[in-house]
Amino acid sequence: MTTYTALPIPPSVLKELRSADDAGRRMVPVTDEEGGSPLRCCLRHSRPGELLALVSYAPLRRWAAETGAEPRAYDEQGPVFIHAEECAGPQEKEGYAFSNAHRTVRRYSADGHILGGQLVDVLDDAAFHNAFDDPAVALVHVRAVEYGCFYYEVRRP
Repeated sequence: MTTYTALPIPPSVLKELRSADDAGRRMVPVTDEEGGSPLRCCLRHSRPGELLALVSYAPLRRWAAETGAEPRAYDEQGPVFIHAEECAGPQEKEGYAFSNAHRTVRRYSADGHILGGQLVDVLDDAAFHNAFDDPAVALVHVRAVEYGCFYYEVRRP
């Protein structure tokens, strides 16, 4: 059982991204022949034959719109894989999604500024406890080390 909740891209945002992504581009569906793409809609790896899209997503901008934060230069967008059509979202499972490699846990303040990050060997409760031990941390992003891609966010409980 996990203490923190990994938050996928919300269904309402996915609907918008399937129309036009955060860079203003239309979605281009493709069949994933090999599988293994990290899906941010359901927090699992794709299976061969699934219809996916690679879209630009600005997670901090979207969070800031909800909270009134002003991330300024920290507002970034990047590529994420999603199902090209609506999916059921994450299914119950043990542990945290995409914990099979080194990850970066990037910390953000309530105003949307980066407070630092930590490279973790194991993505577990301890990684999030460590991040949220700082009372200035409002949320964290879990990111890939090799490309810096956003996987999901975790908010202060």
